[in-house]
Amino acid sequence: MTGFDFIAPHLPVLTVVVPLIAGFLTPIVGWIDKRLSWYWVMLAMFVVLLIAGSNLVTVIDSGTIHYKLGGWDPPFGIEYVIDLLNGFVCLIIAFIGFMVSIYSLESVKKEVPGKTTAFYTVFLLLITGLMGMTITGDIFNFYVFLEISSLTAYALIAMGDRGDGVVASFNYLIMGTVAASFILLGIGYLYAVTGTLNMADMQSILQNLPENNKVVLAALAFFMAGFSIKVGLFPLHAWLPDAYTHAPSTASALIAGLMTKVGVYAMIRFMFCVFTPAFVIDVNMTEILTWAAALAIIVGSVLAIAQSDIKRMLAYSSISQIGYILLGFGLVNVIGMQGGLLHIMNHAFMKCALFLVAGAIFYRTGIRNIYQFQGLGKKMPVTTTVFLIAALSMIGVPGTVGFTSKWYLALGSIEADQWLFVAVILVSSLLN
Repeated sequence: MTGFDFIAPHLPVLTVVVPLIAGFLTPIVGWIDKRLSWYWVMLAMFVVLLIAGSNLVTVIDSGTIHYKLGGWDPPFGIEYVIDLLNGFVCLIIAFIGFMVSIYSLESVKKEVPGKTTAFYTVFLLLITGLMGMTITGDIFNFYVFLEISSLTAYALIAMGDRGDGVVASFNYLIMGTVAASFILLGIGYLYAVTGTLNMADMQSILQNLPENNKVVLAALAFFMAGFSIKVGLFPLHAWLPDAYTHAPSTASALIAGLMTKVGVYAMIRFMFCVFTPAFVIDVNMTEILTWAAALAIIVGSVLAIAQSDIKRMLAYSSISQIGYILLGFGLVNVIGMQGGLLHIMNHAFMKCALFLVAGAIFYRTGIRNIYQFQGLGKKMPVTTTVFLIAALSMIGVPGTVGFTSKWYLALGSIEADQWLFVAVILVSSLLN
């Protein structure tokens, strides 16, 4: 038996364990030599990327992976479940985390002087939380990882602009605590009526409960409210603009590219894999979601236009893009959901790239005001070219991934006989 044959069955848990252990070891590495911290986090993220890729290949070849922790079989024990969807989400987390770690060297030195080791420690713990949220099959274990990712995000934001970063982090902390409380209440209500914490077991029990169960309806309402705050869905977005604007550029890219996307994935997973799709549709939650998403698309686009700070403009644009994703899933048809999934990928990569470019411009020029960007193309041709490509994809110009995802969303809206949403997509694209 080779070393890989011994490790291979445990790759699902290593998806979480590797960044967790690496995060705890980062202070020791930094104590030996602060310059090693960057190499260490880059190495850790590369290993996580290999693990995530290997897990996805296994899922494609052999089907869904079930990995139990401890001596108890599910539904009594905790299990990690990796299927095609969350395996792909894990790969996105790992790839973006790795690329951001490469970018971070000079940016973190300038924006977080004297705190590089602490920054990279929290960086890896954030990845741990996001990975755990994505693959756990236990609803309370999900909440634990949600808190880990939230606390680390607060810490990263607080390391940003002097004073403003701390205030933005505190505002996010308040809103995030309210959101987490809603989600915990939802978990408590579901446990009260099902007696289990295993998500798959919970769904099978919920299918046999009366359709008008008020406790289950209250749980769904709490989950939707909590996740809406977490992803920054209008009008529960108050924390997002300041958090994205005042966080260090590396943190902004990481949180904008990953944190809200994993939150959206979790929201959709709870809607359709814990509750039943029929129940969610019957109580009109999908209809509420689509109208809220349409409003977010327009309002986010309008508010983005009014900004002069590049990071703040990108922050408000994110509110609009979250609306696109949720619109696709709220339509509850195959083509709309395909558009939503594709837009998760598009927004994760493109918005991360845009924030990294904004950070590079600030590092080189010290400027974030877009009205002072004249002549930037000559000074930083490669950087501005990357910005242009990412921006065109966010707008949805033909030939880009963004166009394909918006095209699917429009077709899904037509299939659902919601022509107003087609108009919303067109108007928002013009505003962008």
